[in-house]
Amino acid sequence: MAAGDGRVPMAEAIRRGMADCSPAERKVARVLLSSYPSAGFETVAKLAARAGVSGPTVLRFANRLGYRGFPDFQQALRDDLDERSASPIDLQARHRSDDGPASGLERAASITGETLARTFDGLVPGEFERAVDLLCTPRTRVLVSGGRFSGLLARLLAQHLQLVRPGVSALPEHDAGRIEAVAGLRRGDVVVLFDYRRYEEPTRRLAAAARERRASVILFTDAWLSPIASDADVVLPSETDSPSAAFDAMTPVLAIVEAVIAECAERLGAAASDRMREVEDAGRELGLY
Repeated sequence: MAAGDGRVPMAEAIRRGMADCSPAERKVARVLLSSYPSAGFETVAKLAARAGVSGPTVLRFANRLGYRGFPDFQQALRDDLDERSASPIDLQARHRSDDGPASGLERAASITGETLARTFDGLVPGEFERAVDLLCTPRTRVLVSGGRFSGLLARLLAQHLQLVRPGVSALPEHDAGRIEAVAGLRRGDVVVLFDYRRYEEPTRRLAAAARERRASVILFTDAWLSPIASDADVVLPSETDSPSAAFDAMTPVLAIVEAVIAECAERLGAAASDRMREVEDAGRELGLY
């Protein structure tokens, strides 16, 4: 299925399609993702030169994604960019009622179920396992941060991880704490970021700072893929279809977060149980439980 048709966003289609590409075509895909979206608007010749392949290879790559030619690919990319930058007002203006279930509750159940199913179907198992591997590596420090809305889910992940392993913290909201947290990042640390369309510049800068310090980056994002995706070690995208006309769904993100928490607790085993007992004992000691 071609990207840009309302089902598979362009960046996600490129990422998923790499497994079926020839080695030369994968070079084109990597250039597109590393400089997304600007590389997609270059000429065939310039894109081919950047990827170190021939012009026909670029055209074959576009055809493999389902496009009739490179102009068709670029038009789909323009359409995709409109979706990536859509505001709640834009989404509401585009909304049209459908002939689905009559009641709001039935409609919400139908849309949410389908969105969850597509999210889990679209996840690459190796990416999920890699995220858990990084989060369960002994003696690593984990820093978690999100955006305006996704920050709620970032804190949820951080608080649960703190129950099963030490060395986990959420990025402080005050400037001094943020500066100290970033300054303390070292090689081998893990930074977990949440970034969704209308992608936030402070999150991008945090990702750049993490990479500069040789920390690993786990990215939770939408199917259009945050610009951070090209440099992240792990990308966990989710679908955004929602019962709301104006707002993207966060339920699929929560579902992935809960899956990560469950797998980390399972993977850590006895160490997680010991950690939870320590936390419970400390809570009782302080009169909090």
